[in-house]
Amino acid sequence: MFLNDFDFDLPEELIATRPASPRTSARLLVATANKVDDTTVSDLPKYLKPGDRLVFNDTKVIPARLNGVRNRLIDNDKLTSSNIEVTLLSLKKQGIWSALIKPLRKVKIGEKIFFDKNLQAKLTDKIDGQASLRFNIKGSELLKRLEDIGTMPLPPYIATKRRVDRRDNFDYQTVFARKLGSVAAPTASLHFDDALLGEIKNIGVDTSFVTLHVGAGTFLPVKDDDIKKHKMHAEYGEICQQTVEEINKTQKDGGRIIPVGTTALRLLESSALSDGTVRKWSGETDIFIYPGYKFKVADGLMTNFHLPKSTLIMLVSALMSKETIETIYDHAIKQKYRFFSYGDSSLLFPKKDRV
Repeated sequence: MFLNDFDFDLPEELIATRPASPRTSARLLVATANKVDDTTVSDLPKYLKPGDRLVFNDTKVIPARLNGVRNRLIDNDKLTSSNIEVTLLSLKKQGIWSALIKPLRKVKIGEKIFFDKNLQAKLTDKIDGQASLRFNIKGSELLKRLEDIGTMPLPPYIATKRRVDRRDNFDYQTVFARKLGSVAAPTASLHFDDALLGEIKNIGVDTSFVTLHVGAGTFLPVKDDDIKKHKMHAEYGEICQQTVEEINKTQKDGGRIIPVGTTALRLLESSALSDGTVRKWSGETDIFIYPGYKFKVADGLMTNFHLPKSTLIMLVSALMSKETIETIYDHAIKQKYRFFSYGDSSLLFPKKDRV
């Protein structure tokens, strides 16, 4: 199976740069193996059954983009300065953050970048176009500082079209975000508000939460023509005992497990036992799901529309079949659904409850 098998033509005007407002007014394509309905997210409860369980990712996006200054003394003690943009990618061991720096060539190993009078970081390494940074503060103190002065790390295809603004602090965060650690949002969950969550509960649909901290690697392209050679980036996640008990009970009672977003799905499948039950779990996952994968937990999936040649288009092709996804995406493009992080959504049910 090759990379070009997952390519398709997407008109640029269908790439959303702002979300629908209100959140639940986004369009929703509901698909089974044999039928496609065009509706809106506000109609989601009509497609759920009492006893179903939606599983959300409760990660919270770090305002991980920072503007700083690099100062340097040159001949005759003359001070020169350069403006530096930093996008944090992930926290590594010993308090070191991996980051993208623009322009990276303007900062030498050992030099400091100053973000304000209280926050600075030293460049400790450069590897494959990425930087390693050590901040002068760490832990919760650093995260609080980032919330004060950082901006949302919008995906590259949005950031190249417009500037990040304060509105994104709300738009690019789920209403139930609570565990700070992602540099990208679990975007399928952006369509939910408190009213919709209440309506879902009232019809007898249960909800559970897992945590997967989404890394910037989610935007990295697949470079190998043979997709089986692709190595996924690792992301940290955890499933608590309460969620384990809730999911396993729903399965035992015959309800459907429907992850909201590919991040929730990947974490559930990472934790699954051979009989389809899940276990308490924490650690990094680099699970790569592509056609031929046998799903153990997910009976469906709510997810936005994905990039051509991406690992996520491969994931939904594994769930629904490659041919079915091609039909669904052809329909979505003809009906002018909005794509990617701030775009519309889909609710996918495979032909069988479990593939």
